[in-house]
Parts: sequence; structure tokens; C-alpha cells
Amino acid sequence: MDTTVADTLIGTTIDGRYRITGRVARGGMATVYTAVDDRLERTVALKIIHPSQATNVHFVDRFTDEAKTIARLTHPNVVAVYDQGRHQGLPYLIMEYVQGRTLRDLLTQRRRVNPVEALAILEQMLAAIAAAHRAGLVHRDVKPENVLVAEAPSGGIANLVDSVVKVADFGLARAVEASSSDDSGQLMATVAYVAPELVTDGRSDARSDVYSAGIVLFEMLTGRVPYDGGEPVEIAWRHVDNDVPPPSSIVKGLPKALDDLVARATRRDPGARPTDAGALLAEVQVVRDDLGAANVETALLRQVPARPPAADATTIVPAITSTFPSSGGPAGPNRPGWARLPDQGPRTYGGGSGGQRRRGAQADDHAHHPNDRRRLIILAAVAVVVLLVAGTTYYLTLGRYTNAPQLVNSTQQIAEQEGRTRGFEVRFDAGRYDESVPKGVVISQDPPAGKKVAKDGTLTLTLSLGPERVTVPDLVNQEKAAAKGLLEQNHLVYKEGTAQYSDDVAEGVVISSDPKADESLKPGETVTVILSKGEAPISVPNVVGQNINDARGQLQGLGLQVVEQLKESDQPAGTILGQTPKAGVGVEKDAEIKLEVSQGPPLISVPDLSNQPCQQAQQTLQGMNLRAKIQFNPNGLVRQQSPGGGTQVPAQTEVTLNCL
Repeated sequence: MDTTVADTLIGTTIDGRYRITGRVARGGMATVYTAVDDRLERTVALKIIHPSQATNVHFVDRFTDEAKTIARLTHPNVVAVYDQGRHQGLPYLIMEYVQGRTLRDLLTQRRRVNPVEALAILEQMLAAIAAAHRAGLVHRDVKPENVLVAEAPSGGIANLVDSVVKVADFGLARAVEASSSDDSGQLMATVAYVAPELVTDGRSDARSDVYSAGIVLFEMLTGRVPYDGGEPVEIAWRHVDNDVPPPSSIVKGLPKALDDLVARATRRDPGARPTDAGALLAEVQVVRDDLGAANVETALLRQVPARPPAADATTIVPAITSTFPSSGGPAGPNRPGWARLPDQGPRTYGGGSGGQRRRGAQADDHAHHPNDRRRLIILAAVAVVVLLVAGTTYYLTLGRYTNAPQLVNSTQQIAEQEGRTRGFEVRFDAGRYDESVPKGVVISQDPPAGKKVAKDGTLTLTLSLGPERVTVPDLVNQEKAAAKGLLEQNHLVYKEGTAQYSDDVAEGVVISSDPKADESLKPGETVTVILSKGEAPISVPNVVGQNINDARGQLQGLGLQVVEQLKESDQPAGTILGQTPKAGVGVEKDAEIKLEVSQGPPLISVPDLSNQPCQQAQQTLQGMNLRAKIQFNPNGLVRQQSPGGGTQVPAQTEVTLNCL
């Protein structure tokens, strides 16, 4: 009886675009399907979480972050993410579909791979992980299950050296500064490949990925992981307590260079490992070049036939069981073929006449002459073959290669001229942004300076695009979700400020942003967005010009709080000079309304005019914007005044002078 349960998603079209055609794999938390993008007419992979995980907030957030994480990595050896969304409340990712199988599937089938294939796979793995390290990320789960081996251009994956390798599942990747155990305190890694520091301290960095990559290399070479069996916690602590054994201790005959490479990558002390995947990649390339040259030389020399020893050569001849006559004669039947002489009659080496000796000598000369000629021809042919093989070997291993020049820090024009002068084809990739290197200057090259490269080979240079800047999009009148999406597309961080009421902008729609549209920012910087709360319940009235008592009563009657601020003015005291917010602005109940209230014209201090001539005192008061009133004798002296000296009075106040 067939107990297979039909997958209801197969045949479903998600978001009117992705038509699911089959299931690739089902894990503990998510399932991967193949689907056809009906809009672009291409096959993609669709990864959707299980309904049982939908309530796990931490997992859903981590799943959603996977798309954002991989979106930061643009590299041919990283499985690309094209889209994300939700289907019936379940988050999903649309990813690049890789035609092939996982490295785990290959190891299950083959058990292990040869050293050249292992290094070829590891190079591409490290190139992908190095891209993550340059972006400030660590993968945290490097293992064969997360390495996809695509079909080679020649078809199939029988030749792993030509296959394309892609690293997948960055769902556990974290920024280096935040890398640790998950929120539950559980170790987020696979124990067979976990770095010691993740076990002891719960923290990881780029060197932790280097350790895991070293374990993967060990498994590719030996067909097993160094520590297996027992409880997961026991396996994890064996990484802490023991050094990884050399692969040659399990598979005899592996080169020592591979033992050394695994040892450097899997040091228990992170400080003793290569600093990141890029540093380990450089070491792998050196080892691969050395092993490749040795393998080419060995393969070519095997094509040379065994050279027969010359007559005057010293050689070791295997023991021969047949017995040779003491008086000479033909060799026994077991003598090597190259040592057998043509059959001839008996010869005399001692006693007898001189004629007999001469006939024997002549017969011997005639017998040896054709054989010697044949031997010389064979020796000449062998010498030619040896020279050809030696020359070919030299050309393939040394002669056709030279060292790549140092072009980093050169301008585009100088680098291109220098490379082509040395006979290389110079290509430029898409470049990358750099905060410190000026635009148009070479910041990296492939192959690196000093590495072996064919004399007519290609140098791929990466130019600096200068500091990366993005433009703040126009967010005004955009809904919240759209504004957030626009900022994420431009690699900016959305931050929501205090919402405000607006009579013109609907609730939930952007009123303004800080910085404003068209300003330039670094990727990752924050834009504060102010959303509308809709029309306010109270419209602020206009109280400018009113008396403070009238204005206060009107505002308080609307349920608003009045805050007064006195200000000198030519307006009469108590007159409202200004208000905040302005008239017509919508506010909530109990909102503060600030009023500027006139305290009248500035006061003048009346001078003391006692015993001054009345006419002079009158002029003094007029000069101070005060009025004088003279009583009794205008030509007399001031004997009394009102108000008295030092009194504060408004401008144009009348001062009475009693003169006698």
C-alpha cells in the first residue's frame, strides 16, 4: 500500500507568479521546492517554512533575515536570493536554482574525493565565504549539506574540478559583532564541524568558518569527520579537547602538504588559524598549484617507455634463477629480453689455432653489428622522447607560467598599460565601493601579485568606485510599508519618528523625512520618517491681537493648556503678539499653546532734577521721551518733582516740576 502523502503545494502558484513544480528537500524547519517564475520564464528554488514554525518568532525573524543577509553578498559562488514574501502567512524565499547535488550527496555516493578535486571544491567554497567575511558576516554553519555542486559546463558532475560550487543557507549568518548563541542560549551550529570557541564561549568570527572549512576538507579527503559517535555535546567538546588528526593517518599516501593545510585551518586556538576565508584561500591555492605541478610531471613521465641500460651503464639486474654455463654461451630462458643475443653456434674462447680464433672473432663481429645499430636507434628514439617529455613538462609546469605583477594601488590607465606590456589580457570587473581608496584605483586583482599565471593569461582587476553613497528617496505621501521598502531597496535604515496630526495627509502616510529627499547618505544610515495621525480633533484658533484674558478663556474653553511668555512691545500690555502652533493647526486635547504676551513699551527711569534750572530740566525730560509740566516760576530752579527720581514709568509719561 502506498503511504506517500501528497504535497498540496505542488501545482500551486504563489503570488500569481511562482508555479511550484516539485519538491527538492524537506528539512526540520523548512521545505525547498522547484518552481517556475512565470514572469521571467526561469526555474527557481522556493524555500518556505513549515506551519509548525510560524509561531516561532525567533525562527521567522532569522528566516526573513536570510534574504537580507544574502542580498548583501553578490558572488558567483553564493546561492542568490531573488525575492521574498508570505504565502498563507508563511514566509518564503525565492532563490537561484542550482542544477546538481549537495556535497553531502556526493560524499555519500563516493565516500571521499581525490586531493585535486577536494582542493578545487574548497577553493570555491572559500571564495564564497570570503565574500561574506568582507561584508562583515560569518556563515556559522559551514558543512557539506550547505555546499551545492552544480553540473560542469561539459555536463554532469563526474569531473569535480570543472564543477561550479555554491554555498547556501546563510540563515544562521550573523554580523561579526553580534555573533553568538541564539536567543534561547542554544548552540547554533552543527557539532561535527563546530569551532572550539563557539563551544566554550558561544562566540564566533571569521576564523570559526575557517575551522569548519578545514573539517570539510578533512572529510573530503578521508570520507569521515574527525569526531563522530556519542552524544552531540560530547562530540562538540572533543573539538575543544583534541587536535584534528592528519588526514594521512586515515588515508595512507596523502601528501604532507594536505596534512599541514588541515592542521593550520583547525588549530584549536583561533589566533593560530588564518584570519579569514580569504587568507585560507590563498594557502589552498598555493597547495593546489604545488600538487597540480607534481601530478602533471608524474603523469607525463609515466608515458616514457623504460629505457634499456646501455652497455657501459651501471644497473641493478633482478636475480635470475637459471644457471649460466661457466664457459659462456647463450643466456638461459629467464634472462630479460633486452639482454638476449641472437642465437649462434658455439664459439671458442681459449686453446685452439689462431684461425679458429679469427673465425670466431669475425663471426662475433658480424653477429654484433646489426644488434648494436638497433640498440643505437632505440637509444636515440628514447632520448628524443625524454627530451620531448621533459620540454613538455617544463612548459606545462614552469615554462608557460610567470608571476602576476603587482597592480593594486595603480590607476586604471597605468594598470592596463602595465598588464598588457607584460603580455597579459587585462579585464575589469564591475568594481566595488571603498571609503578610503579613490575612484578608479585598483583595489584587488585576480590572480594576486606573485601568483603563477600563464604568460598570455588574463588578469582581472577590481577598481574602486569610491565611497558608496545612496540618495534618500522621496517618501512624502508614501504609505508606511512603501516607505520602508524604498529605504531597504536603497540600503537605508527606516526609523519612525513621533507621528503628527495633519488635515491634508491621511493617517499612516508619510508627512516628512529627515534627511529629506535627494540627500546623499552612506548605506546603512538611518532616515527618520514622520507619519500622519490623520485630522486632529481640535483646530487651534487665531488669538493674535486679543487681550490675554480673552485669549486664555477661549483656549482653555477648547481644553487646551496656555503657556504665556512676556515680551517687550509697543503694543499695549496684555496684547497677544504671537502663538505656537499657528492658527488652523490640528492638536489633541490638553495640547500646549504658547502665547507671546506684550508687557507694554519699555519703562524709563525718571532722572532726579532737583536744583536744576527749569528750562534745562524740561529739555532733559523731552530727550528721554518724557513730558514736562512746569509750575510757578519757569525761570527758577526745580525744588520738587513728581514722579520722583528713579521711578520707572512708560514713555511719554508727564513729570511735574515745581520751580521757584
